[in-house]
Amino acid sequence: MALPDFFIAGVPKAGTTALHVALARHPALYMSAVKEPKFFLTDGPPPAQGGPGDAKTYREHIWRRADYEALFDPASAGQLRGESTPFYLHSRDAQRRIRAQIPAARLIVVLRDPVERAHSNWTHLWSAGLDPIGDVVQACAEENRRIAAGWAVFWHYTALSRYGEQLQHLFGLFPREQVLVFRYRALIDDPARALDRVCAFLGVPLGVLTKLPRENVTAHPDPTLRHRAVATTLRAGSAVTAALPGHAGSGVIDHLERILQRDAAPRRPLTWQERQALIPRFETDIRLLESVTGEDFSDWLGPRGDSGGLVGTRPTGQRQARNGLPRSL
Repeated sequence: MALPDFFIAGVPKAGTTALHVALARHPALYMSAVKEPKFFLTDGPPPAQGGPGDAKTYREHIWRRADYEALFDPASAGQLRGESTPFYLHSRDAQRRIRAQIPAARLIVVLRDPVERAHSNWTHLWSAGLDPIGDVVQACAEENRRIAAGWAVFWHYTALSRYGEQLQHLFGLFPREQVLVFRYRALIDDPARALDRVCAFLGVPLGVLTKLPRENVTAHPDPTLRHRAVATTLRAGSAVTAALPGHAGSGVIDHLERILQRDAAPRRPLTWQERQALIPRFETDIRLLESVTGEDFSDWLGPRGDSGGLVGTRPTGQRQARNGLPRSL
């Protein structure tokens, strides 16, 4: 069977695409040509309907076993096979499916300040016309209603950022030596060191990868009449194309997204007022994350998160993780 040996399992908007592309350049590794196949998210086809834009998400879902295995057929003998679906960490069912089929799998988890991650996630979908709410705090407040209505997980901004709950479940399934956890800032601030740490974790030669490809910078269109009109058309068109076979209509949707992005300003930074409104949604989980990992994430509760590239902020002599968790970047 051509199944992966390792996964980039989390989290969305934390440099996973750049990490996937970088690892694909290592001769001892083979990364799936489809970056985010989502195979383990379901036991069969994805839902037929959901929130705005879900149709495109579901079209990208590779759910047939033969199609999934075919992604890894081109790997050369001796290469480790990998894929990157950053929703696997969030999905307890996906974690269980991976454990049942690939118990020796290694999982890479990149954590980003949960408030910044949620904001980046919302900005991504707002700029693409796929979130009708132009305020991140209000969009997060709508999350429970969206989940109840069946919106796809990419619209679950706060739920995707609750890493403590997710890692606690993951560590109940996989030995901790099979899981590498490090911060998004490590990739940005010292990519060579971060990539060497990943390669050491996977057991492939170090010093081969030194750079990350440039990440896409999400634009932030102003909420003009044009933006509202194009976004409304895009969401409606996305729902219509869900009923069409294959990728029919996807070109129109992509064209509308390009119109929205045209001449837009770069992503606006999160304000302290917005952070203050959103931090309470994550404080309990951050404390759980600290308990689960034995590391300090208190900087995520302040005015600016991700203050350092290393997991935790304890002095060097206090950085040894508890409970047997390998020391992480």
